[in-house]
Amino acid sequence: MNAMKKNARVAVVMGGPSAEREISVSTGQGVMRALQSLGYEARSLDYDERFVDAIRSIAPDVVFNALHGTSGEDGQIQGVLEHLRIAYTGSGIEASALSMDKHLTKKLLNAEGLPTAAWDLFDLRGGTLPLLPGSLDLPLVIKPRYEGSSVGVRIVRTHEQWTRAMIELARTYDEVIAEELIDGREFTCAVLGEEALPVIEIIANIDDFYTYEAKYGPGGSTHVCPAQVDESLAARLRMLALSMHRLLGLRDYSRTDFMVSREGRPYILETNALPGLTPTSLIPDACASIGIGYEALIDRVVGYALARVPTTDAA
Repeated sequence: MNAMKKNARVAVVMGGPSAEREISVSTGQGVMRALQSLGYEARSLDYDERFVDAIRSIAPDVVFNALHGTSGEDGQIQGVLEHLRIAYTGSGIEASALSMDKHLTKKLLNAEGLPTAAWDLFDLRGGTLPLLPGSLDLPLVIKPRYEGSSVGVRIVRTHEQWTRAMIELARTYDEVIAEELIDGREFTCAVLGEEALPVIEIIANIDDFYTYEAKYGPGGSTHVCPAQVDESLAARLRMLALSMHRLLGLRDYSRTDFMVSREGRPYILETNALPGLTPTSLIPDACASIGIGYEALIDRVVGYALARVPTTDAA
C-alpha cells in the first residue's frame, strides 16, 4: 500500500431511503470490515438528512458509495459529493443517472445496434390503467423504470396478470416498462476497471426468475462461475459488458445482465452502475474465480477513487 492509500480516510455511506436499503447496509458492512482489515481509517454513515453535516465532520479523502437504488445509483449522491469536492467510488452523475433509467438505456442500445428485447414505456399517473399494447406479445416482463435488485419486477403471462400487475405497480411507481420475456438462460458479466471478468450463469432456485429473494436469500440462487458455455458465447458476453460499460460512461466497476435465448442469441437486460458487494453478490464471485479476494477487490476500488482526489492549488 502506497503512502497515500495507507493514510487515507474513507467514509462508507450505506443505507439510504431506497427499497434496497437492507442490501446496501449488507454491502456497507462488508466494505467496512475489508477496509479495517486493510488498515484504512474507515467510518460509516447513513445517507439521510444529516449526511452533509456528517460528511463534513468526517472530512474523508474518499467516499465509498455502498448505496443501492434511488439516491445512490441515480446521480443524486454523486451530485452532492461533486459539490463538496469529495472523491467517491463508482460512476459519475450523468453515467449513474443514465444507467438507472431502463427506458433511456434501452433507447441507447437500439441506437447503437446492441441486442435488447422489444419494449414499451407506460405512464401510470393518469388514473387509467394502460391496455396491453398490440406491439408486444405475451409473456412480458414488467419493471419499474427506475429501480434495481429486481424490486417491483413481474412476469405476466395472461391479460388478467397484466391488469393485476398494473394495479399493484401503480401504487408505488409512476412509470414502468414492459419487455418481451426471453426464454433461455440468465448470465451476468462484470467489468472491473477496464477488464471484463469471467461470465457467471445465474440459476434461480426459489423462483422462476432472479427475484429479490433469489438474489439475496440463503440458497436462493446458484452462481456458476465461470459459466459452462462455449468460449465464443463467453467472449461475446464479455465484449458486450465492456461495450455497455464504455457506452454509458461508467467507471471503476459495473455489471451487465443478459438473457441468452434457446437459439444462443444474447439480449442485454440492463447494466448496474453500482452492483452489490454482499457475501452473495456476483462481482465478488467473479473476482474470486481469477484470484482476486474480497479485500483486494475493495482495495482496488478505493484506489480508483483515490486517483481522482482533487488536488489543492499551492498558495
